[in-house]
Amino acid sequence: MTLFQLVSKLTGKLTIAIPATMLMGFFLGTVAPTGWLQWLILPLTFLMVYPMMVNLKLKSVIEGGDTRAQGLALLINFGVIPFIAFGIGLLFLAEQPYFALGLLLAALLPTSGMTISWTGFAKGNVPAAIKMTVIGLLLGSLATPFYVSWLMGATVPVDMLAVFRQIGVIVLLPLIAGQLTQYYLRKRHGQERYQKEWAPRFPPLSSLGVLGIVFVAMALKAEDLIAAPGDLLIVIIPVVLLYLVNYALSTGVARWLLPRGDGIALVYGTVMRNLSIALALSMNAFGEAGAAAALVIAVGYIIQVQSAAWYVKLTDRVFPGRQAPAEDR
Repeated sequence: MTLFQLVSKLTGKLTIAIPATMLMGFFLGTVAPTGWLQWLILPLTFLMVYPMMVNLKLKSVIEGGDTRAQGLALLINFGVIPFIAFGIGLLFLAEQPYFALGLLLAALLPTSGMTISWTGFAKGNVPAAIKMTVIGLLLGSLATPFYVSWLMGATVPVDMLAVFRQIGVIVLLPLIAGQLTQYYLRKRHGQERYQKEWAPRFPPLSSLGVLGIVFVAMALKAEDLIAAPGDLLIVIIPVVLLYLVNYALSTGVARWLLPRGDGIALVYGTVMRNLSIALALSMNAFGEAGAAAALVIAVGYIIQVQSAAWYVKLTDRVFPGRQAPAEDR
């Protein structure tokens, strides 16, 4: 088995790979010094973010259609979910502001490659999901520093300039590099060969970066978890609750206001969070708070992947063969 095949298998088993990586990181943190792992954060961040930028279709933003679905996704992603996450943080994590920060970061960065993949699996409107992914990434990156400063500034030190600088490093630079890579590969190999041979190679690399960052975060957090072993249990309930509320809200809005395909895209475009960017930002921009916030986001990975798979199986019950209204066709 080649390294690429191994990494691809890990990508398909994230619900197992992430807890296993967390355990390995925790074990290392209990038996050996881990300060040197800080040096791995930036290269692992690039490994995590750059591959998913290669396949990003920026021009999809200017394509017409699905206006209502895009507007509803923006409203839910930036007008509702961040405040629900903040409220859950106040309710369950008032004494753990760094954990609340992780929950908020996850809520502030909507959509990921998973949005597109799971929308396709559920036979939803994939072009609408692609557009939600691009818009969510760009707006989420710009809005996050302001939301964090506004909602968490009183309890967590927030250096706005530092956060913007880190967003430039972990979002803008990989975005530019990824788009240049996509342009080069398409020009050299052609669109068809790029889609068949090259595009599938990048997502597994991103998953490898995710596992690396989770490992580092757990190793750095190990001593704190030994001192307070209940911390992991403390974060599970708020994360599960955030996803449950998000699914319920998005499904209700989708069933009420959208045709089936757009509705499925809306659910995955608002429930799937860009946990890779959230994880990178937490580890690079928030100092000692970063490892604690990363623990919450790592738990989010497990719940997000598993819940998305379950939702695909429930899609036909949730959206039982509804067709688009005549004016939408």
